[in-house]
Amino acid sequence: MITNKQVAEVYHLPLMDLVCKAHEVHKEHFDPMAIQASQLLSIKTGGCPENCSYCPQSAHYDTGIEKQSLMSIKEVTKLAEKAKKGGASRFCMGAAWREVKDGPEFEQVIETVKAVKNLDLEVCCTLGMLNSDQATKLKKAGLHAYNHNIDTSKSYYSDVISTRNFEDRMRTIQNVRDAGITVCTGGILGMGETEDDRISFLETLVNLSPQPESITINTLVRTKGTPLESLKEIDPTIVVRVVASARILAPKSMIRLSAGRMDRTELEQFLLFYVGANSIFLGDTLLTSPNPETDIDKKMFENLDLSFNQENV
Repeated sequence: MITNKQVAEVYHLPLMDLVCKAHEVHKEHFDPMAIQASQLLSIKTGGCPENCSYCPQSAHYDTGIEKQSLMSIKEVTKLAEKAKKGGASRFCMGAAWREVKDGPEFEQVIETVKAVKNLDLEVCCTLGMLNSDQATKLKKAGLHAYNHNIDTSKSYYSDVISTRNFEDRMRTIQNVRDAGITVCTGGILGMGETEDDRISFLETLVNLSPQPESITINTLVRTKGTPLESLKEIDPTIVVRVVASARILAPKSMIRLSAGRMDRTELEQFLLFYVGANSIFLGDTLLTSPNPETDIDKKMFENLDLSFNQENV
């Protein structure tokens, strides 16, 4: 058990000491020059009944996102093949559902997972809440990872979302773990949370047992029409502190830089890779949020002497 005090002690280290320590831990467990590339596709877009304050796909807000039905297996497979050719070794599929419901659409997702798995890609899904039977079906279909973010601290959670609670998130994560699927979870920085919230958020993540195979770190993409659209951009040093602390406290977890990279300069991203981030998402869209174009990322890797890790991890 890692206490809140212990997490805070790491988080509050002088920034130079924190950066150096995180890099040393990172080098012990990973090749710091190799970054895994993933690609995330929205296979069912918009109309979500949840009221997540950050989300442009919520039916509660007018954000200009057009509702789209579930994509066909053929469409998804074609895009997965393209992602693999572009350098991705992990393909993630997201559906704007509150929860998985048994029926034809879920069965279609099962068949889609099988099809993408057959391309020799690591398959991840984020479909909302799911029960233990559904998690077992996904595992049998070949799903490698399930993403279900805790978003923020338990105490701040209800300020961001009221249509579900923190325990709902934890229950799904446990169902995923019990089914033998690897856990991908994390949250979003810059939603108005306090420093104590960020420490509590990290405390929850690193005390999952076993620790998550993947920790996703997003920064808020301020979207017009959502309640959080007018928040100020988060200080980049806060993002560094969170990523570095996560690396020290969860040394074997992949740390995936997700939404918000458009707001990060090349050197800021370099520092995040230095302190422990070792995965990014390729492609100009993350679900419905903007993301750097693949050619821009490849140029950045060239400038920073980094390489894409082509192995499934």
